[in-house]
Amino acid sequence: MSQFHSLIYDCLIDTRHVEHAAILLPKKTIPVAASTHFKLSSQQVQMFADAFKQLTYTRENGFYFQERLFSCVRSDKNSIYSKCGGHGLLLVKTALFIIVVTYNENMYPSVCVEAVEKLAEYLRDKGK
Repeated sequence: MSQFHSLIYDCLIDTRHVEHAAILLPKKTIPVAASTHFKLSSQQVQMFADAFKQLTYTRENGFYFQERLFSCVRSDKNSIYSKCGGHGLLLVKTALFIIVVTYNENMYPSVCVEAVEKLAEYLRDKGK
């Protein structure tokens, strides 16, 4: 298992408040690592990267993911939080990566946010 897979499971999935997670390399539009059954296309990776480039548009319109319209509830240059009903989608950017996580109605969004932001801070401290 790669270092990034370990980070996904140890820091995110093991909290039991992150349903799926991936670490993306937006410059190459590829996932570096992802949790089991979380497949992202290069178009989806590009959509997530573009969301940070067009924050006003993202705030106003949200985005479609997994056949759902996720509305933006918070966004800034480093984080985008969105939700659709009881489901949530969080994007957190570091220097090199975008971390994407989802949660469902049986999970606490606050624990999910804390976990992904801590992982992002760890990667930022490493210069990644």
